[in-house]
Amino acid sequence: MNFSALSMEPGTPYPLGASWDGHGTNFAVFSGHAERIQLCLFDEQGKHETQRLDLRECTDGIWHGYLPNARPGLLYGYRAHGSYKPEQGHRFNPHKLLLDPYARKLAGELKWSDALYGYRLHSPRADLSFDRRDSAFAVPKAVITHEHLARTFDWGDDRPPRVPWSSTVIYEAHLRGLTRARDDLPERDRGTFSGLGHPRTVDYLKRLGITTVELLPVHAFVHDRRLIDLNLRNYWGYNTLAFFAPEPRYLSDNTLAQMKWAVKQLHAAGVEVILDVVYNHTCEGSELGPTLSFRGLDNLNYYRLLPDDHRYCINDTGCGNTLNLSHPRVIQLVMDSLRYWVHEFHIDGFRFDLGVTLGRETHGFDVGSGFFDALMQDPVLARVKLISEPWDVGPGGYQIGNHPAGMAEWNGRFRDDIRKFWRGDGGMRGALAARLQGSADLFDHHRRRPWASVNFITAHDGFTLHDLVSFNDKHNAANAEDNRDGGNDNDSNNWGVEGPTDDPAINATRGCVQRALLATLLFSHGTPMLLGGDEFGRSQHGNNNAYCHDDPLNWFDWLQVESDIGRALRSYVTRLLELRRQHASLRGERFMHSREAIAPELLDIQWFDESGEEMNAAKWDYFEGRLLAVRRVVGVGYGRADATLLLVNNTAEPRAFRLPTPALRWRSRLDSALPTANEVTTVGDEVAVAARSVVLLAADVELCAS
Repeated sequence: MNFSALSMEPGTPYPLGASWDGHGTNFAVFSGHAERIQLCLFDEQGKHETQRLDLRECTDGIWHGYLPNARPGLLYGYRAHGSYKPEQGHRFNPHKLLLDPYARKLAGELKWSDALYGYRLHSPRADLSFDRRDSAFAVPKAVITHEHLARTFDWGDDRPPRVPWSSTVIYEAHLRGLTRARDDLPERDRGTFSGLGHPRTVDYLKRLGITTVELLPVHAFVHDRRLIDLNLRNYWGYNTLAFFAPEPRYLSDNTLAQMKWAVKQLHAAGVEVILDVVYNHTCEGSELGPTLSFRGLDNLNYYRLLPDDHRYCINDTGCGNTLNLSHPRVIQLVMDSLRYWVHEFHIDGFRFDLGVTLGRETHGFDVGSGFFDALMQDPVLARVKLISEPWDVGPGGYQIGNHPAGMAEWNGRFRDDIRKFWRGDGGMRGALAARLQGSADLFDHHRRRPWASVNFITAHDGFTLHDLVSFNDKHNAANAEDNRDGGNDNDSNNWGVEGPTDDPAINATRGCVQRALLATLLFSHGTPMLLGGDEFGRSQHGNNNAYCHDDPLNWFDWLQVESDIGRALRSYVTRLLELRRQHASLRGERFMHSREAIAPELLDIQWFDESGEEMNAAKWDYFEGRLLAVRRVVGVGYGRADATLLLVNNTAEPRAFRLPTPALRWRSRLDSALPTANEVTTVGDEVAVAARSVVLLAADVELCAS
């Protein structure tokens, strides 16, 4: 269909994006400094630009127009005219086709070409030059959609599971890696939302005891040019191109309904879906990066630039650029995106990559920043789970415990302290206690609860659990960066041999430490997060930065899942999660400080050494202390309390623990050294704990009526 300039009507500045009303489409895009915005229409294949139409109306910096008969399925993009003055922050170049920041669906893939850059890439003057090559052939096109209006997807009686924070167990997984190698699924569905929602996948998560799946980024993203040249890929997806569009490769039928269907299947099983989202930077990179969307629409407003030289991007993210969350239109963009995923896809929460960046104002990180204020008061978003990664690489970038009440935070201190303790470092007994206690030293303020601490030992970034006990050093040669990438401080221990070994003693030790680490994670107060695959021993062969491998290095090996070793470890993790559900004292809905008496001689939490005596300052200061017992007691109603006693032995020899007074009818619930022993037995006054192991005891306590 041909459209003429005369058919373009004024339209409205809201909503932003392309909005079909059943008769035509309203287009609205923000640019506070453009002098002219053109709407570019394309054929069905996105190869040929068929028309350019001016958006003649501009209201408060929003350019808009209404095009009658523009229907769903139409492909479009923008061209922005204005000053090209990099030293002033302006990089307008109408030769570059720009993706709509509000695009809900994409057609085509990015094709790397020098034409994507607003400047002549190999010019001696670098980005101060101006490139006149047209980039339309290389840029994905936005697609007008109507699913949000027509309500074509039948949600039925879908309801958010709304799992209480105190009962939440997060499973961090990559959508593609989870099912890409699962040969019992149809080939076209592996590694897609169809694979995620498949009954076998859902059943696996449910049987394991997971309440909440946290997916690595599923927003449409770009593979770096350098990686493409090396035949690698940006597998993790932290390189966002479009904040409203799912990654096309993850939709096997090319419909948005497939993602909705997957969420619906998980909800039906009581499993929540959280998205890992990247609003701190975009795939356009530094000032030397390509012009794909934001840079060409309004570089000065969308990005943070050096205040004394607007030619350069501020790089608080380490990814080349930083979105300007101090600007109201950028805040609006992020808020609209978040609400879209909740409204249209029933997403249950978000994990904010480099969350400190989102709270930065001109003076630095601010817990009262405009974005945080907008987020925490929003009637839709304040009701879903919100998790921040509380650091970035900018000044004052480590802000753990300093985010707004109502948000949870990835607790890197938990990871580091627990790794060091079980590695065998001295002087870590106090740190172990703090992390078991929900990291009250970091989070017990402003009426926050222990769930604010998202506890993890491993995550996508770093070693897997198997590799944590198998490698002292990173082995990232396959990343083609001469092993320079990835962290050097892994707090790991290979226990005598680097990598795989046939030595039964070393393998036994590695198994003991893995099980002790898992028990520590799942018996700590706070919100536990498991790295997908740790439950069956997934390995990345010592690679601690496997971001660029869309291959078996990252994909779940389902033969290993069903192997004897994989089944045994998975059964152990399932049992840990069941014990956590059964015992309220292992979850801890409120911080405990040894001040509340639950019953005579029983405080809410108490710490003991192996002799059954309470810990004192001298014992806490003992550098070689590697034995600890913690008793936690929680009232559970009807005159009863749940009591657990966790015994920790991180020495190389078995140790006997004398149980503290008062004497309770303790029952053995778990011995990490005997993972297959399920019998519940009553214990005496003394319990043997194997080397590098934990034992969990439990007792019911009757409370005296007052």
